[in-house]
Amino acid sequence: MKWLGHSLCCFLAVAGVVPASASQPPPVRSDQEIIIELEQGWNDAFYRKDVDFIERLLADEFTATYDDGSRGDKARELALTAEFDQQVESAIQDDFTVRVYRDTAVVWFTLRLVGIRQGQRAEVTFRYTDLWVLRDGRWQCVSTHSTKVNPI
Repeated sequence: MKWLGHSLCCFLAVAGVVPASASQPPPVRSDQEIIIELEQGWNDAFYRKDVDFIERLLADEFTATYDDGSRGDKARELALTAEFDQQVESAIQDDFTVRVYRDTAVVWFTLRLVGIRQGQRAEVTFRYTDLWVLRDGRWQCVSTHSTKVNPI
């Protein structure tokens, strides 16, 4: 069974801050911030088996290249989400780099997984490269590629 996945930021209220009025617009977020939140949401949704959330993120022509070299489409990615049954203790994404080129973005990040695999504790690290496109005002992932990092 493969370890797969891609986790939403929390809104933090600070005591003593004057509440914003209804007429003030929400703070502007950069495309980089939005895409990182989408990546984190995808990761969280995967472990919750939230197929609907992931279905909205993936473009119809989505293609995945998994760490074993196999490829999958949107249907396979959604099936892997629905079927996921491994015990994950932590799934931490970090080392994000996001480059935006108008309506296209490339994201590189690391995913560190800790959990139980085949009855034993396992720690695995993956590097991801994801390609996103902006369509109708929302970002969708068209491609993901994961590589398992071999332990030193």
